[in-house]
Order: sequence, then structure tokens, then C-alpha cells
Amino acid sequence: MIVKYNKIHHVIEEHAYKPNLQDVDHPNLHRKIFTYGEIPKTTFNMRHVPMECPRDIYMTDTTFRDGQQACKPFSVKNIVDLYKMMHRLGGPNGLIRQSEFFLYSDKDKEALVKCQELGYEFPEVTAWIRANEKDFELVKQFGLRETGILVSCSDYHIFKKMNMTRAQALDKYLGIVKSALSLGIVPRCHFEDITRADYFGFVVPFAIELMKLSRESGVPIKIRACDTMGYGVTYPGTALPRSVQGIIYGFRYYAEIPSEQLEWHGHNDFYKAVVNSATAWLHGCSAVNTTLLGIGERTGNTPLEAMAIEYTSLRGTPGGMDLTVISEIADYFEHEMGMDIPERTPFVGRNFNVTKAGIHADGMLKDQEIYNIFDTEKILGRPARVVVDSFSGLAGIAFWINSYYGLKDEAKVDKKHPAIALIKEKVDEQYALGRTTVISDGELDAMLREADPELYAAVAGRA
Repeated sequence: MIVKYNKIHHVIEEHAYKPNLQDVDHPNLHRKIFTYGEIPKTTFNMRHVPMECPRDIYMTDTTFRDGQQACKPFSVKNIVDLYKMMHRLGGPNGLIRQSEFFLYSDKDKEALVKCQELGYEFPEVTAWIRANEKDFELVKQFGLRETGILVSCSDYHIFKKMNMTRAQALDKYLGIVKSALSLGIVPRCHFEDITRADYFGFVVPFAIELMKLSRESGVPIKIRACDTMGYGVTYPGTALPRSVQGIIYGFRYYAEIPSEQLEWHGHNDFYKAVVNSATAWLHGCSAVNTTLLGIGERTGNTPLEAMAIEYTSLRGTPGGMDLTVISEIADYFEHEMGMDIPERTPFVGRNFNVTKAGIHADGMLKDQEIYNIFDTEKILGRPARVVVDSFSGLAGIAFWINSYYGLKDEAKVDKKHPAIALIKEKVDEQYALGRTTVISDGELDAMLREADPELYAAVAGRA
């Protein structure tokens, strides 16, 4: 039993259990949870761990590594432009702390150099390499302080993909980390597939060995907990290996890893990427790894813009972030890169703050706060809108006029204005004839001009 004083909690803690490597003959595939032919099971052990949000929480980015693997290849210009926008979004306090690059293709190398030449402190340019000593030559070549290293930690990977035992994998990984340390490079160890791993049989013992090396070398070795398949869950009392809070608590308590050396990397296979990332923050992990718009393999990664909003909600302030850049990034992906963003995507989709229902439009006409999630025009540079279709009603048409022409206060048109009823008649005629699409801005503009030329001249002159 180990008894010692905890400088963070200011109490004497009892550590009765120090996990050791369990070098088993057969892989632990958690078959009672992951049966493959069935939906993965969520199991509970009713153990609750304390919430311990670090003083400093922030985002890191892997758009140019994990993200673009699942997209049309980015050009050098695309990468540099998006990197500049991330710098502006993250603000002077560097809340987007790092951005991760590939080092293998000529294009990626050129983009990395051009981003380095900008001289930004944040996001810091970092790399990702395989657990291969030759790859360190590339890291040194570009003068990078830190690199990610793939260290798969589940038996699915160790036994099935790598054909190794746990002891062999541990020995290999520690050798690679020692090589990085000998070259003066900060290793960021990517614990791939952590939510299917044997947590106390391999994950924690490996983390303990890494922290020994960290203390001996004086180098802050980092651990990125990779929820590679999106299996993480956050319900109170959930059991390992799927418990997000359990994973972070175990790293902090058993391996004694400082919060600033922990990072969560989540995927969205079960719609849980954002809540899992926020839970990692709240339970002691300083960094959450993200991509712009959540791009990435299968269902994608944790969206950076979502975590920027989540940070602001948790801390009560954007911390210097310029959240309007989120809209610029979305526009760039759509108009410069030809990416189709699903229209209902929160914060960046075309319709995220658009209403069609007449009863909602009536509320918006009276006070936008009734149906808009926050002042989207002020915070994101995206004014609330109404799309006119068969369900919009008089209120929807009136709101469209006020919004489209930018009318303020006393200049706003009321839904009782005679021109609104005339326009509604024309809209209803369209749908009576079988129309299925929304009425475009151009069509509504023409309808108003025909319905009331005098009103049109007054409002259009303000546009």
C-alpha cells in the first residue's frame, strides 16, 4: 500500500493497487460487450469518479492529418488558408493549441513549411509518425518540437494486427519513445483503440512506464486517449473500457499523469464525439483533439467548432476566441473547396438557424430570442433566417422581408400588412400546383415588387 500527500487535492491519499502488465496468452476482446454481430453493450459497475476540470482546457487539431484522410485531398493553399483561420479563431490565448500534419508527401511537407513560415505561436505545428525510428528523421528535418506516435493499445490491434504479445508491444513502444527522447523530441503517444483495450492489464501499466521515462528525462511525455471507434460513453457509473470519465480518472489516479499531458481524441460513430470530449475535459484532461467540421474517417472526428462553443458554454467566455471565424471556415469549405456541408449541421449548416414553420416564424417575428439558440448574428456572423414554403404563413413572409432587406425597428413590416397577404396567395398557388421546393429569395423579391411597388421601393432601398 502506498500512502502519500496529493498536492492538488491537499489530502493524504491511499494507493492500494498499482496495475502491472498482464502478458496474457490470448487476447481480451471483451466479447461480452463487443460481440460484433450485435450492437455493443453499455455496461455499468456503479463506480463514480470525481469531476476535476483542469484550470486550462483547450483544443488541438488534426484536420490536416486524420481529417483529410477521409476527404478530397487538400491543396497547399487550402491547408495554409485554413491554418490561418484556425489561428484567428483560437485567439491570442491559443485555445487551438496545436495542429497536426503528415510528413510523407511533397504536398504535406510544403504546406507544413509554409505554415511554419507564418511564425504563429498557436496553433503549434506538430507531426504524426508511425512507431518507426526512421520517421524521426523527418521530425528533426522540419525542426518540430513534438510528434504523435501511434501506439495501438487494444488486443484487437496488438494480437490481431501486429501479431505480438502485450510484452512485445510494450517493449517496442518504449523503445520508440526512448528514441524520441534521445533526439530531444516530445513524444505524444496515441493510445489507439483505448475503448476496447484491457485498461488495467495493458493501458495503465504502459502509462506508468511512460511517466517513469517522463520523470527521468524531464520531458512531458503526452498521452492521447484515442476513442478510435467511438465506443466511449459518459453515463454515470459506466464500466471500463468504455467509460470516458473512468479512462481519464485512471490515468490521473493510477498513472499520476498531469492534466496538461492528457488529450482526448474522439470519433462520432455513435453520435457521442462532442459529449465524450467535454466529459474528458471535465474529468481532468486538458486537451481535446478535433477537426474542422468534424471531418474524418467513417462518421468523423470531434468538430472543432462544436468544442469552441462548448468551451464558451463551460467557461462563460470565449477566452479570446473569434467565433465569427467559424462561419468563414464553413464558407471556405463550401465555396473554395466544394465540400457539401449537411444543411442541418449545428453552427455551420445553411439551415442551423433557419425556421420554416409558421408558428415558429411568428415567434421569431415578435422576438428572435424565442426560437434562435443565441444571437447567431452577433456571435457567429450568421443572422437568423426564415425559409418560405407551404408552412411559413404570413409571419414567415414578414420575417423574410425584415431579414432579407435588413429592416430595423420601426421600419420592420408587420404580418398584417396587405402586401404580405398578397404574397402568401402567390406562395399558396405555387404549392397547390404541386411545387415541392422552397421559394427562393429572388422569387420573393419579385413577388414583393409586384404586390406593393411603393413598399418594395422603400425596403429595397435599404438593402
